[in-house]
Formats: sequence, structure tokens, C-alpha cells
Amino acid sequence: MELLNYKTFGEGQPLIIIHGLLGSLDNWLTLGKRFSEQYQVYLIDQRNHGKSFHSDEWSYDRMVEDLEYFIDELGIENPILLGHSMGGKTVMQFTAFHPDKVDKLIVADIGPKFYPPHHKQIFAGLDAVPIGEIASRQQVDDILKEYVADLGTRTFLMKNLTRSGEGFAWKMNLPVIKANIENVGEALSYHLPIETETLFVRGGKSDYILDDDWDEIEEIFPNATLETVDNAGHWLHAEQPEDFYNKVIQFIG
Repeated sequence: MELLNYKTFGEGQPLIIIHGLLGSLDNWLTLGKRFSEQYQVYLIDQRNHGKSFHSDEWSYDRMVEDLEYFIDELGIENPILLGHSMGGKTVMQFTAFHPDKVDKLIVADIGPKFYPPHHKQIFAGLDAVPIGEIASRQQVDDILKEYVADLGTRTFLMKNLTRSGEGFAWKMNLPVIKANIENVGEALSYHLPIETETLFVRGGKSDYILDDDWDEIEEIFPNATLETVDNAGHWLHAEQPEDFYNKVIQFIG
């Protein structure tokens, strides 16, 4: 197996933070460094994302194996796990299979239920970029703008750009992600209630965790609590970092 790309800061109890779909550890640098004032923070690139390895195999089972290998290889004991969106599904799935390896769990704006694929416009925009012919980031933004109106989402997507020779390339493994995108929406696989103390944090303007979802979540995670970050959508940690930070610190402190 290959070790995932990561960065680590600080000292203390380990806090492992995992990004969402089409993201990378770079999305969490500012908050990660702040958490590192009290914890040893590990920011991870999941497979086919960021600077981690590319693979034709891409599913939650594989991402859970990657995380287990990472924890074992680095000798990390008693970690707190924090995952956003797809990363939240990864840490939920990991905790379902390895509850003895997790101290506390934080899930940012995702539930254990099935989510139908809903990134059609984003992938259409990414496909429209002739990545090998691009000369500037502005060109990419101009093309993406026709498919993705929101500037914040475009900025997030463009963090995947990297220099390649005289041009650009995508960091993420776009063909494999597109071919397996239905895997990202899969419902959590579990056998018994997951007793780990868990915090679900949702964006007040997001529809990923609805009030109607909470009964099912509590059935699976009987020791769960729910917090809402007001005036934030799905990227709640980027839109309201202070409120997100305070809610997480209150939970894990």
C-alpha cells in the first residue's frame, strides 16, 4: 500500500482532518494550523486527490483502508477524526469498522444516508477546460464561469490546478472520479450502533443534513449531537471558520 500525502502541525492528541470531493488538504491549512495550537493535526489528501497517489480503485472501502494504513504506519494512537462531506463519509465508515481506533468523531455537513449524484454541472465545466492547452488560471475561470456561477465554488475547483511544463494539469484523477462518482453518494455500511461520541456540524443554508434525517442518524450514532453553523452552506468551515472552529473545540475540549 502507499501512504497518503499529508502535512502535520502541533503537539498533543492527534486530530486527523479529511477533505471532501474534489478538495485537498490545502482547503484546511488555516483551520488546521489553528487547531494545532492544542492538538497534533494531520491533514490528509485522499486517494485520487491533491498530491496523493492515483488509483483506478476508488470507493469508501478503499479510502477506509488508506486511513487505517496511515494510522498504523505512523503509529497514531487515540485520534479524533474530522471529515467534511466525502471525508465525513470516510471517517464515519472507518469508525463503524474500527471503533477501537477512534476517540471522537466530527462529521461536517454530510449524513450516513444515500445521496444521488448531483455534480453534473461541475463535471461539465471541468470537462470543458482543455487543460493541456491552458495558458493562465484566468482562462480556466472564464470557461468554468459558463457552468458554475458561484465564485467560491470556482475558486475551490481551481485549487486543483497545478503547473505542468509550460501549461497546467489537474491534481485530481478526474477520469476515475467521474467514472465512480456514484460511489461518493453511497449510504454508510454498518452493522451495529456506533457508540463513539460524535458531533455532526451542518451549514444552516445547506440541505445535506435535514431535520428529518436526525432520527436515523441518532439510531446509528446514539451518542451524537448536532450543531448548526448559521449563514453557511455546504463549505461551512470556509464560509464561517470562526463559528465552525468554536463548535468543534467545544466538543473535543
